[in-house]
Amino acid sequence: MDAKLTLNFDSAVIEKAKAFADARGISLSRLTEYLYRQITSENYISIDDFPIADWVNQVAEGKATYKRRTRKSTKDEYLNSRK
Repeated sequence: MDAKLTLNFDSAVIEKAKAFADARGISLSRLTEYLYRQITSENYISIDDFPIADWVNQVAEGKATYKRRTRKSTKDEYLNSRK
């Protein structure tokens, strides 16, 4: 059974991801599902253990940083951006 999920990404990332998926003949939803299926199919202890982590480190400029945010801080950030 499919379920809806709402995600927020930078619009440039979305456009590139749509083009990537389209070039491969799949929907962005299925591409996202595939990626989530891959990262949840193993017992990863940290984000650095994901198979994609090595590739990201190769193309990234500098060390990747991960921000943990609460639901409230995300909501506040969104509402403040609309002012």
